[in-house]
Amino acid sequence: MGTEGTEGAEGTREFALPRSRAANERLHALVPGGAHTYAKGDDQYPEHLAPVISHGRGAHVWDVDGNRYIEYGSGLRSVSLGHAHPRVTEAVRRELDRGSNFVRPSVVEVEAAERFLTTVPTAEMVKFAKNGSDATSAAVRLARAATGRPRVAVCADHPFFSTDDWFIGTTPLSAGIPAATTDLTVGFPYGDLAATEELLTRYRDEVACLILEPATHTEPPPGYLAGLRELADRHGCVLVFDEMITGLRWSEAGAQGLYGVVPDLSTFGKALGNGFAVSALAGRRELMERGGLRHSGDRVFLLSTTHGAETHSLAAAMAVQTTYAEEGVTARLHALGERLAAGVRDAAAAMGVGDHVVVRGRASNLVFATLDGSGRPSQEYRTLFLRRLLVGGVLAPSFVVSSALDDTDIDRTVDVVAQACAVYRKALDAGDATPWLGGRPVKPVFRRRA
Repeated sequence: MGTEGTEGAEGTREFALPRSRAANERLHALVPGGAHTYAKGDDQYPEHLAPVISHGRGAHVWDVDGNRYIEYGSGLRSVSLGHAHPRVTEAVRRELDRGSNFVRPSVVEVEAAERFLTTVPTAEMVKFAKNGSDATSAAVRLARAATGRPRVAVCADHPFFSTDDWFIGTTPLSAGIPAATTDLTVGFPYGDLAATEELLTRYRDEVACLILEPATHTEPPPGYLAGLRELADRHGCVLVFDEMITGLRWSEAGAQGLYGVVPDLSTFGKALGNGFAVSALAGRRELMERGGLRHSGDRVFLLSTTHGAETHSLAAAMAVQTTYAEEGVTARLHALGERLAAGVRDAAAAMGVGDHVVVRGRASNLVFATLDGSGRPSQEYRTLFLRRLLVGGVLAPSFVVSSALDDTDIDRTVDVVAQACAVYRKALDAGDATPWLGGRPVKPVFRRRA
């Protein structure tokens, strides 16, 4: 699948992407960071091997150099049905000729709200937006208004909640954010109810909300989410579940539907639109109505976006939810993920790197860790691994599956992983991955310096 290039260190033809490299240069000249999402930046890939995508269909994408890849983590986990899914694209096409945005609400807005609240019956009202950051920030604003408290408690073990100052100020990318804003955000550890209670006691009557992903690459400890629910109630703060990732992938109703713990507010996105821009803030009527017109209290500027209710994106969301319900998509994601995880673990073990290439997470949301000879996370070994996957035609910043994959795709991926693990073993034996990197290592997204 690769483009032929110059001789590599091992005597094989070196994989090269000249057109992608040129396109990346054009991007950097015009777009800060060379991408509109930092996680898609070329610094996340081996040097000069960041494909620029031409098009995609199903579980495959093609780059501008003509290479085809089996793709994982599509659209940062948003394209869970596969690219250009026929039910979604047909729903979108039906709306395009009817107009996309009006001076008053479209009937599609009420239909989409009804569809969403049927899918997530633990919520009583919903408001749509275009991205997850706006939804989570609206939840924080609503919690502060409802409680009259200034502080936000975020799960410190979870990587991302919003591009807005209340969260980004707590990361290494805090340039431009006043300390006074950042000081109002405090962190609590995932899975530790005692530490969370200590935090709420230390900042008694100051914490407006607890916000967290209900589950990530680890399952919540028994009783943990219910314990958080009890703590929030006892300390008078709002419990917010960020279901951007868990929504639909854990169950159609998200993690709250799977684990049976109801938050006060929750936010959805990513899989909701299968790549189309739509997110949602949902929750209890008593709270949500504070952003409405049918109450006598102070108004909350909740969510008010020009493009928040574009008809084609809402049609996409309805089609996605219907497809999940009618075709058992969540169960398929888990089955595909289980097959992939088992294959990768077997391949890694067979090549003697089972303790170094480690698959983690729920089957519908798999990630992998690349560890060095001492068992520490390594950007160098991640670079080696990503490079070998790309050469084999697998584009995999994670192993997050889409339902468009089939067994042939999974088996091919496992074969490529086995080849990558063979090189990984050579690097471990040499005690140095550098000869196999082809350039600088990949870099973490959250770092202070470019």
